[in-house]
Amino acid sequence: MARKPRLDMPGFHHVINRGVEKREVFIDDEDYTYFLELICTGCEAFDINLHSYCLMNNHYHLLIETKKDNLSKFMRSINAKYASYFNRKNKRVGHLWQGRFKSWYVSNEAYLYILIKYIESNPLKAKIVKDLKDYKYASYNSFIEKADSLKCAKESIMFLDFASLKDREEFFESDYDEDDLKEIAKNSNLVIASLDKKKLPVKALEKLFKNFETKIQRNEKVKEASKLGYSQSQIATVLRLSQPAIANILKK
Repeated sequence: MARKPRLDMPGFHHVINRGVEKREVFIDDEDYTYFLELICTGCEAFDINLHSYCLMNNHYHLLIETKKDNLSKFMRSINAKYASYFNRKNKRVGHLWQGRFKSWYVSNEAYLYILIKYIESNPLKAKIVKDLKDYKYASYNSFIEKADSLKCAKESIMFLDFASLKDREEFFESDYDEDDLKEIAKNSNLVIASLDKKKLPVKALEKLFKNFETKIQRNEKVKEASKLGYSQSQIATVLRLSQPAIANILKK
């Protein structure tokens, strides 16, 4: 069966991967440290920013920002190098990861901030710690200046958008409801595009919108694209419009 295409376009991506059969992929400090070193080396090589991360014993979450169409190359490099290291260290053979990494393209600012809280809160949800400051393998401590941030995370939006320590502390003190994730994904301006869902060829969509002279013609093409199965987010991206604008066109 052919693999589903990934959305490698530049922008923010939430990336997740798990150990095969949910087995541990990080056992000791050396493992966590080496994986983060690979991330930073990869970020420099592929011109990528790391905005948030949380490494759990059998999976990880990354919020990264790509500037080129190279998400898959970046993740393949990281996962392959770490698997080789882990297998060699533990004298094991076979697949380390459950499969291809899962990723979502994020283009909604409100979702982005909720997502950071979600990623950082994983140790609390798993009841590993009672306070996030006690967990060493997430970016939370660097945000509240309890630990030096990784070199590849120094340009995180947490530092750019929340300049002071007080601002960042208040950000994490405000809670979020998990229903917020579902609601935003349902109604907001292009929320999050899951890459595990079927994706139709973007080039065909671009070709559809290549020639139109009036808004009426454009709107007809929007409706045609929707009937073909393209999502509102895909259409919005190609036309460089907001998802609500596309939604309004389809309502008419």
